[in-house]
Amino acid sequence: MILRMAGVYFHIPFCKRACTYCDFHFSTSLETRPGVVDAMHEELAKRAVELTGPVGTIYFGGGTPSLLKPEEIAAFIGRARRAFPVIPDAEVTLEANPDDITEERLEQWKQIGITRLSLGTQSFRGERLKWMGRAHDAEQALSSIALIAKAGFASWTIDLIYGLPGMTIAEWDEQLTIALDHGMPHLSAYCLTVEAKTALAHQVKKALVTMPDDADQSAQFDRLMERMEAAGLEHYEISNFGRPGHHSRHNTSYWEGVPYLGIGPSAHSFDGVRRRWNVANNTRYMKAMEMGETYWDEELLTPAQRTNELLLTGLRTSNGVELARLPLDAAGLQPRAVERWTVSGHLEQRDGRLVLTKAGRHFADRIASDLFVSEDDR
Repeated sequence: MILRMAGVYFHIPFCKRACTYCDFHFSTSLETRPGVVDAMHEELAKRAVELTGPVGTIYFGGGTPSLLKPEEIAAFIGRARRAFPVIPDAEVTLEANPDDITEERLEQWKQIGITRLSLGTQSFRGERLKWMGRAHDAEQALSSIALIAKAGFASWTIDLIYGLPGMTIAEWDEQLTIALDHGMPHLSAYCLTVEAKTALAHQVKKALVTMPDDADQSAQFDRLMERMEAAGLEHYEISNFGRPGHHSRHNTSYWEGVPYLGIGPSAHSFDGVRRRWNVANNTRYMKAMEMGETYWDEELLTPAQRTNELLLTGLRTSNGVELARLPLDAAGLQPRAVERWTVSGHLEQRDGRLVLTKAGRHFADRIASDLFVSEDDR
């Protein structure tokens, strides 16, 4: 049985520097930090009525949440626990960068209620980190993991990126070996993608960087699955692997279509039928909050949109899509697509669910799009 509980997300929109590939909302200037923090507290107070059921997770993302002082993080956790029915053993995750990790800081985070750390390692090679624009170096990447491993958090995870220009299977194997040797209980591994309006997009457009072809990236994904399976980490979502008891409860709620509340500039929220997103501008966010003006846009999702969202996110998970939860009967409306991907060995139907096979994980988005329903379907 899957336990579905709402989550609260805090978007901390500040970073020390801009990464080559990142298209998330952030600012490298900390000038607006005090005002943004105050405005986020005000938003949280105003929206306390929006989550009435049990809240199982709190997540600090960004940006770089580890740039906040421990007392600032503690204030958000305390206010969230006062505003919502947060369960006693809630998962409280903090995204952190290796250059912010010290023994003292780790102990402070534990004391204020952080139960899970998500470390933005990305690579253990200095030249890769420099190219990515990361603020930490290879030594910090290694030392921070060693410190976290012995700090006593309930869980922790690291991020790694594959599909980098010129990356070989040997380099990727090296990265995975280093991570596994440090005893990580969870890994998020992402294939590098070129997002519009990023430094990487500019480099690719100017032919300064040549991205690897699909075959190379696919081979690295295969090696990732092979290594994680051998190490005993369950492949519970396309980009996520965890030992039993260490799966991300917060992100799993996203993939299951559970309501969540997003606080801060650019943060998204979902109440089950309506999606809402805050303005992705720190100054406009603060001013709108101060003036009592609207600082968000929203849309009411149609049954077709909800169905397609659940297909897109659910097929990425090892649990697949629970057909009975879909507003529209996607399998009945797209029988040819279901049959085609099933016959090819990429999709299975079991226990009332559509689930990707290991081969199908390479084509998750393509399979989902083939199953999408239209607004005319009923």
